[in-house]
Amino acid sequence: MSKVEDFLTKEEEQEIVEAIRTAENNTSGEIRVHIEKTTSKVHFDRALEVFHELRMDETKLKNGVLLYFAVEDKNFVICGDKGINDLVSNDFWDCTKDIMVNHFKAGNFKQGIVDGILNAGEQLKKYFPSQEDDVNELSNEISKG
Repeated sequence: MSKVEDFLTKEEEQEIVEAIRTAENNTSGEIRVHIEKTTSKVHFDRALEVFHELRMDETKLKNGVLLYFAVEDKNFVICGDKGINDLVSNDFWDCTKDIMVNHFKAGNFKQGIVDGILNAGEQLKKYFPSQEDDVNELSNEISKG
């Protein structure tokens, strides 16, 4: 794969954006997807860096979640903000990760991301249900590095 743009088609990207919209209908949590080719940093450290660059740490309830992908490295990180991490157990994202990995192993990257987003939304709903005055605080568009 020469460019990060080749990872997903425009149609697949739109399906992912729609999955974010759907997931966020059930929760006040905010979900973002960031895709880049590779990183020389530790993947978790880079995910935290992107989290801050995207200003995901500025949500009212500190309940943003980043799905970070370094496609050439074949690596991804699910990174939640302080409001989530203060309430959940350390293995909170394991079921979401497992769903995604199963799809990725079969080469179904778009479906893995979509199902991961929908599962993350379901998980977040338990702690951060949607509120009447809920505002979409962060863009649903995929960011790329």
